[in-house]
Amino acid sequence: MEHDLQLRAAARAIYDACYPSEEWAPFGFDEAERFRTIHYRQAVGAALQARRALHDRAVQPSLFAEQVHA
Repeated sequence: MEHDLQLRAAARAIYDACYPSEEWAPFGFDEAERFRTIHYRQAVGAALQARRALHDRAVQPSLFAEQVHA
């Protein structure tokens, strides 16, 4: 994931928020990335889902957007 710095940053933010200490995950983000732990893979999956959700939101008009009446 070194080639996608935004996705990596999002995965790190999710990882750090979900696994803030050794009580939650045995490794910090960098080690988890190196060993491809389940915690890391879950954070990457969440980052990919967030990317899709944000992209879909940008493409789709808001349900609550003001409607212009002619």
